[in-house]
Amino acid sequence: MQRMADIDLDAVRAVRVLGRGAMGTVFLVAGGGDEDGGGAYALKVFDKRPSLEAAPAPAEVETDDLVAWAVPYCAGGDLNALRYSQPDRVFSPAAIRFYVAELVSALAELHAAGIAYRDLKPENVLLRADGHVTLTDFDLSRLLPPKSPSPSASTSTSSSCSTTSSPPPQLHGHGRSQLRRIFARSESSVAATSTSSGQETHNLAWFLKRSDGGGGGGDQLKKAKSARVSPVSRVKKQASFSSAASACERSFSFVGTEEYVAPEVVRGEGHEFAVDWWALGVLVYEMAYGRTPFRGRSRKETFRNVLLREPEFSADSRRRWPELTDLITRLLDKEPTKRLGFAGGADEVRAHPFFAGVAWDLLGELSRPPYIPPPADDIVACEGFSVVEYFNKLHETPPQQEEEELTEFLPEF
Repeated sequence: MQRMADIDLDAVRAVRVLGRGAMGTVFLVAGGGDEDGGGAYALKVFDKRPSLEAAPAPAEVETDDLVAWAVPYCAGGDLNALRYSQPDRVFSPAAIRFYVAELVSALAELHAAGIAYRDLKPENVLLRADGHVTLTDFDLSRLLPPKSPSPSASTSTSSSCSTTSSPPPQLHGHGRSQLRRIFARSESSVAATSTSSGQETHNLAWFLKRSDGGGGGGDQLKKAKSARVSPVSRVKKQASFSSAASACERSFSFVGTEEYVAPEVVRGEGHEFAVDWWALGVLVYEMAYGRTPFRGRSRKETFRNVLLREPEFSADSRRRWPELTDLITRLLDKEPTKRLGFAGGADEVRAHPFFAGVAWDLLGELSRPPYIPPPADDIVACEGFSVVEYFNKLHETPPQQEEEELTEFLPEF
């Protein structure tokens, strides 16, 4: 395969557009190898900004105006599509245990590196060709300052953020190397830990550059049309992903997909890694019941349910799957300091009885996934269309009307 340094981005032609996000556009580009997806790659392209310094990053190509990262394409689809293909659109407890165990391992790696993911949902969980899962879309991720382990949990990987204005942590030396290792693991590593076989590397390569301390205005990028909540703060000021504010200040930003947003985010309180454990609880509930637990008829009602309503379980499910019900209940504790995973991090979640018998160290090596995607057809290079021309034309379009900010509904409670 050609090295990215040898690729002329102006000459790259895409097969189709995979998606548009807050940080740019993702294209499907045909490759020539036999990797996952028949040698195809997901190429994320976005405007170059001053903060994107010339730090080395794997699979990077750039022009005077654009920068892009390519990662192997996961042709197995996402967890949401897989759920819809299941009987009654729900997973069995055994399948839930497998996929959630891999996601716990992924979050453990992120949190150990000081990263709050903040956008966990089935659409962001991709299936590799071997059936293991990998996370994608790190546009909303944040680097948070560490905290001392809880006296009751010496192995804690959780961290929090105070309201003081301390400088944002920088990734240099060992910390930077550790983060690169996490997101550049080989295929033999645990598949759930955000390995290089999924679409996530494009965002983490950018994240590594941002961690050098570069600022930059997020307003330079067109607002994405997505299901995400408009990022706003308590003072109706749009939150910038690349804000130069401290990590603690950034932890007040109002981001996420509305049905997965934690209560502390809705309340406008500071938040940290516990928001990921909340989102995991919502995801587990959806896998088991085919719907999210707090969805309302409107966004306002959804947020009200997040704040005030408890998840509902049938008497039959409480009787048949008490450990699963208890796991969801503890992950969906509305008080973040009491939530499973807050005090003891991923180790506390792993110790829950629902995961009894899980061989955590061998998940990606010996565990057979519940579903193996059929072999993907080779994506043959065709005439396609120009990545650069498409991207430039797309971003010449006037920005869409931004969604109405959502700070006014809170006083109604």
